[in-house]
Amino acid sequence: LEEAAFQLQQIFRIDISIALNILGIQSMRAGHCRAAFTCFKLAADRGYSKAQFNVGLCYEHGRGTDKDLEKAGFYYCQAASSHHPMAQYRYARLLLQHGPGSPWDRQHKALALLEQAAGAGITEAQAYLGVFYMRGLQPQEKRGLKYLLQAANSGDAQSRFHVGVCYEQGLGVQQSLAEALRHYRQSAASGNSQARDRLQA
Repeated sequence: LEEAAFQLQQIFRIDISIALNILGIQSMRAGHCRAAFTCFKLAADRGYSKAQFNVGLCYEHGRGTDKDLEKAGFYYCQAASSHHPMAQYRYARLLLQHGPGSPWDRQHKALALLEQAAGAGITEAQAYLGVFYMRGLQPQEKRGLKYLLQAANSGDAQSRFHVGVCYEQGLGVQQSLAEALRHYRQSAASGNSQARDRLQA
């Protein structure tokens, strides 16, 4: 009986959190940012990762509350620890730009989070890792190309442009102007101006 009561309590807690988060999303869409933030915060403090992510967004962009990157990082971290992929990406970006601790520790932790987010299919994380591995202090071109291709295949025109650059310059792949042109054309067709300029050049 105690176990059943505990299970019911858990279900009730989760259902309320889901409802609060949905109410927050609807309030945000209607332009009621303060009400949205209140709903997100109530659900987040009950441990609901989607709401924790939304509170992080509110703090990062100053929607419904004062902008506070430290608090944004706190809520992104909570959601990321529950394996929320977009929170992993956002928290990693904050760590790299504003995080506490030594640059080496921050980078190591951020890369682990970005790898998890990229593995979960977050295009932004794939694109970020692709560029990071291509341009880092110790470039890992093959690894960078792998992530750029993942992001490009998810429809990211900028990553498609970078894949073209890799083929043109032979970075992580055998040089091939024909392949470079193919990727530039696809990127340009998706509206990327750098790819259009490269094709004209």
